[in-house]
Amino acid sequence: MAGPHLDDEQYRDLLRFRTALRRFLHWSDQQAAAAGLTAQQHQLLLAIRGHDGPTAPTVGDVADYLLLKHHSLVELVDRAEQGGFVIRVVDGDDRRVVRLRLTRAGMRVLEKLTAAHLQELTRLAPTIERVARGLDGDAPAI
Repeated sequence: MAGPHLDDEQYRDLLRFRTALRRFLHWSDQQAAAAGLTAQQHQLLLAIRGHDGPTAPTVGDVADYLLLKHHSLVELVDRAEQGGFVIRVVDGDDRRVVRLRLTRAGMRVLEKLTAAHLQELTRLAPTIERVARGLDGDAPAI
């Protein structure tokens, strides 16, 4: 299947964008490590806290966010629970359902990491926006 004709600048724009994403993720991994977490544990805490629902997320909800299989997420939750960042809570309405909540320690470390991440994203926003507009062809790329 042949794709649309792309010019050299579009390839450069995509490279810049992907490089910016990779650098952000690398920076994020370093921030998590400095806070005593693995990158996956950081993402776990964020998935629990950022869950958009009326109740705490289930293991299945968080597995979907992290693109992990159920058993892999359970192992990740086990390690985070041992670290004192997460607790499991049996659902009050359906005792078969286990929900995940952050502990105070988990909330503290996530708040610190989130503040740093939002600051870094604010710093990177103009660059990412310029590259994205370049990909659309609406504006010259950086």
